[in-house]
Amino acid sequence: MVYTGHVKNGVILADDPVELPEGAVIRFEIASEPGRVENSEAPFAERFAEVMGKAQSLPEDAAENHDHYLYGVPKK
Repeated sequence: MVYTGHVKNGVILADDPVELPEGAVIRFEIASEPGRVENSEAPFAERFAEVMGKAQSLPEDAAENHDHYLYGVPKK
């Protein structure tokens, strides 16, 4: 079950009432924007559509040799 909530004074509060047993272990993640929860099951292209194709002035071999440009390893 997934619940949404917010932080108030450093405490995580569920948006809707939730009854959990005392000592229950929970897992939470921070949404990228307030009020927006990412759907990690959505296809990659759907999740990153707003930034795909935005990079400009990259070398033609940037995809193949990204490790060279990022970390300085020899080109392939």
